[in-house]
Amino acid sequence: MSRLDDTRPFIPLGVAIVTVSDTRTPADDRSGDTLAARVEEAGHRLAGRRIAPDDREALRAAVCAFVADPAVDVVLTTGGTGFTGRDVTPEALEPLFEKRMDGFSHLFHAYSAGKIGTSTLQSRATAGVAGKTFIFALPGSTGACKDAWDGVLKAQLDYRHMPCNFVEILPRLDEHLKRGKLRGA
Repeated sequence: MSRLDDTRPFIPLGVAIVTVSDTRTPADDRSGDTLAARVEEAGHRLAGRRIAPDDREALRAAVCAFVADPAVDVVLTTGGTGFTGRDVTPEALEPLFEKRMDGFSHLFHAYSAGKIGTSTLQSRATAGVAGKTFIFALPGSTGACKDAWDGVLKAQLDYRHMPCNFVEILPRLDEHLKRGKLRGA
């Protein structure tokens, strides 16, 4: 059973948000606003925010810029995880993953099913690790963003969450990259 260990300090992370949309602007980006508010309410730093079009290369470039930024520990994308022709977020981001996080999708869908039933099947939410950065691709609805944050991410991005959490493994995320460089790979 999970719990918070109040003897451990809270460690704020740098979290960047990318809204994937051809139509949203900063003035009407409700899903991005929802995530930004939850990130800050939890005590993390909003390290950046962008809107990227529903285009593989543009989205990949936006996320890669955040992955390259040492102040960013986590990238949250919202939008583009459905099945229409313009929904390309998984195709754009999964090639960046050095390690996939299949459990995120499973857990997100389980939590989401309790709220919206079988409609959760219409999302291809995905996650993985690129370098030393966690990437989570969330659906574009505000409800789905709330579900992903409240049901999965808030706890896992809190160092006090027990028995384990993503924060405690952040310093070791790039071990496989360092090993490869040391061995000449």
